[in-house]
Amino acid sequence: MWSECDAVLRDGGIVHLRPVTGDDEAALRALHEGLSPRAAYLRFFTAGRAAAAWYVDHLVRAPAPDHAALAALVGGRIVGVAGYERLDDPTGAEVAFAVEDAQQGCGLGTLLLEHLASYAREHGVRRFVAETLADNDMMMAVFTDAGFPVKRHHDGGTVDVSFPLVAGESLLTAQDHREGTADVRSLTALLRPASVVVVGASRRPRTVGHEVVRNLLASGFAGCLAVVNPHAGDADEIAGVRTYQSILDVPAPVDLAVLAVPAPAVTTAVEQCARLGVKGLVVLSAGFAEVGVQGAARERELLAAARRLGMRLVGPNCMGIANLAADVRLNATFAPNIPGGRGAPQPPGRVGFLSQSGGLGIALLEQASTLGLGVSTFVSVGNKADVSGNDLLMWWEQDPDTDVIALYLESFGNPRKFSRIARRVSRHTPIVAVKGGASAAGARAASSHTAAAASPAVQVSALFRQAGVIAVDGLGELFDVVTLLAHHRVGVGRRLAIVGNAGGPLILAADATAAAGLDLPELAEPTRRALADLLPAGAAVANPVDTIASVSGAAFEQALRIVLADDGIDAVLAVIAPTPLTGRDDLTAAVVAAAGSSTPLTAVVLGQAARVRTLTAPDSADSADSPDKAPSAAVPSFAVPEDAVRALSLAAAHTDWLRRPRGTVPIFDDIVPETARGIVDATLAARSAGGWLQSAAAAQLLAAYGIPVARSEHAASAQEAAAVAEHIDGPVVLKAANPDLVHKTDLGGVRLDLATPADVADAFRSMQAQLGEAMGGAVVQAMVAPGVETLVGIVQDPAFGPLVGFGLGGVLTDLLADRAFRLVPLTDRDAAELVRAVRGSTLLFGFRGSPPCDVAAVEDILLRVARLADDLPEVVEMDMNPLIVHERGAVAVDVKIRLAPVPEIPDPTLRRLR
Repeated sequence: MWSECDAVLRDGGIVHLRPVTGDDEAALRALHEGLSPRAAYLRFFTAGRAAAAWYVDHLVRAPAPDHAALAALVGGRIVGVAGYERLDDPTGAEVAFAVEDAQQGCGLGTLLLEHLASYAREHGVRRFVAETLADNDMMMAVFTDAGFPVKRHHDGGTVDVSFPLVAGESLLTAQDHREGTADVRSLTALLRPASVVVVGASRRPRTVGHEVVRNLLASGFAGCLAVVNPHAGDADEIAGVRTYQSILDVPAPVDLAVLAVPAPAVTTAVEQCARLGVKGLVVLSAGFAEVGVQGAARERELLAAARRLGMRLVGPNCMGIANLAADVRLNATFAPNIPGGRGAPQPPGRVGFLSQSGGLGIALLEQASTLGLGVSTFVSVGNKADVSGNDLLMWWEQDPDTDVIALYLESFGNPRKFSRIARRVSRHTPIVAVKGGASAAGARAASSHTAAAASPAVQVSALFRQAGVIAVDGLGELFDVVTLLAHHRVGVGRRLAIVGNAGGPLILAADATAAAGLDLPELAEPTRRALADLLPAGAAVANPVDTIASVSGAAFEQALRIVLADDGIDAVLAVIAPTPLTGRDDLTAAVVAAAGSSTPLTAVVLGQAARVRTLTAPDSADSADSPDKAPSAAVPSFAVPEDAVRALSLAAAHTDWLRRPRGTVPIFDDIVPETARGIVDATLAARSAGGWLQSAAAAQLLAAYGIPVARSEHAASAQEAAAVAEHIDGPVVLKAANPDLVHKTDLGGVRLDLATPADVADAFRSMQAQLGEAMGGAVVQAMVAPGVETLVGIVQDPAFGPLVGFGLGGVLTDLLADRAFRLVPLTDRDAAELVRAVRGSTLLFGFRGSPPCDVAAVEDILLRVARLADDLPEVVEMDMNPLIVHERGAVAVDVKIRLAPVPEIPDPTLRRLR
């Protein structure tokens, strides 16, 4: 649903959007009276002000179904307004805007249109119309650039505009582009500041503010730096930097303020920083939401002040930010060691790091430094009151200095938006993420198989898989993959060749390769012949290649070069075991010398101390500082084969994701959403808390979306059940009709293969005796021909939105728990992968001589279910179990649907700050 919010404008400024109230009359009159004559004429088609006064009277009317208006405020002052008036056809409305001259060109009109359209959709408006002067180019740009399918009709000097309020892909794509542009602009003061003030720095070393100052100096920050310490004297310095007693004494302007003052003093400091023109805040101070109710209130006060004053905020309770680009050199953290910082053993790198944990962030930087992974940008988001992972992904999307993104996340503010941004970013910059707090321990109790299986870990896995994010299990694996990708920006494929000097490690590497789903193809015949000519007798030249222990460094290098040139190989793993015959240093030098081809080369050096490190030539450090020397190749090196192969497998999976077709969300012209909406609304009107639908209503709802359900009839008595069975050819099924009975088979609520009406009557009486009033009558249904029993389901998550599940059905559902999930919207490629993601999917493709099933019918049903889930968020749980799949077609024979009121959560597609 729509709710008032803050958003970012094209110039990076922050605007607050809220409904117009009667108290806004004076402010709205001031807005319209302040319009330039040209702007007023374009808005009201007249140079007079009477039309504006009449319009303000309409805007401030009490809320009513026939009109609505939103106000845009910057710094607490109304600078724009958008409203609509319903037409005679209540599904249409006429829309109009007014934006003060100083704010025109900042994207405010388009932002107001997006939000007003969302508000209108919720209130039954399906179409906007507007009339504008033909020479009002700015207003026409608002309509045409928004992404709606606009129709224009010229009538003399005016243009009539109309467009449906469809939230289609073109609209979302246009919104994404505008959001990225605005967000990056708003973060510039944080990550590319020209001047920094550190507030609360002490003279004492090893205090937070003092260490930030020292790190800024050590990093060689390219801009102006000032320090504020209330206890400073007139000419005091901290680490050689001029110190002021008050923020208000610092010469303006200042881009970035780093606050290390006690929590109760932070909001006052923020208000003082605004007078310096500060647009970016990093709040290191603790004592906010992490400490309880009082701290949470203090954090809300801090965020409100920052938004009102037009500032973006990192933190609070964080360890700082860094951007080590050559023209910035910003290290505004209190971390003791940041890789790529001034005096670090390696130059700035190309990895962007985000950590939601400060302590873990320090550990990340320490490990990155140990591995030789330089950092492009590092952000410790802390409590994440404002700037989040979504913001940073948009920054890294346009950052030429970042080639790999590494995330440690504990929560998602807007996971649906994260998914859209990550899908886009992953296409050109790999994202490696470890998610804390995703265990099933936090899962809610659920009444259906689908909901019970959709734990937080399942939801996060579905999000990462669809968005192309490389999900890793823990920090060790995070660094494995990041190190690999930092050196292998060319896609890593699944065809792996292994070259080593000892048989045992090669066997372990080959076993790990098979377990990870990679291929070990036989090398091409010319490759094997060249290796046989090079290596001594006894060497194995197929794949893996065993050079034997006595191989020289020169021969090992040449063997690697030969294998790297094989067109049938996507990546090469060199496995080095220490032997008394050839020095390990000679072999590692051979690996580095062989690197540099288009085929990725990775190493395993048994006995190395670090889990993963980077192999370079001895003079690589010198060459990095010398413009006359080309930098030596660098090769990621692992301590054990299993870690190397796992990292290669994850990289290969990402390559697969990049190469797959993107897929499309299909449009169905045979569905009747209005029918389904009527069933949902009528049910919730009768039962406000919701509940399980009766089987007949559930079947009708699915039929509205073209989903086949086996025909069934309700019977209240044994006699009625027998009478229904008489009109059905062949055997029938009798099921308890009470929708609240979840596991009917376990309770004796299902009787199969009843041949005669008498058998049906007997089964009814027997079931009634066993279940009593809980039976709720019965459903009589024709027996469906045998096939593969599957499950298709829905579960709604307030944050992630709807998930669609698929797996084996019937009695195998709980026995094997073979299920997979994808988030909505579901593309045709997502549906195809969802079917094939379960282990038992082989049953659908013809198993041990059985005929193949109609998999296309299953995929079609999944796509229709996804559309249903998106259209009807009140469907909080659904199970079609079993959905029986035949050679031709599929049919659901048992359906359970639970409805509940939609929680009031913000529209996840809109541009808005958290």
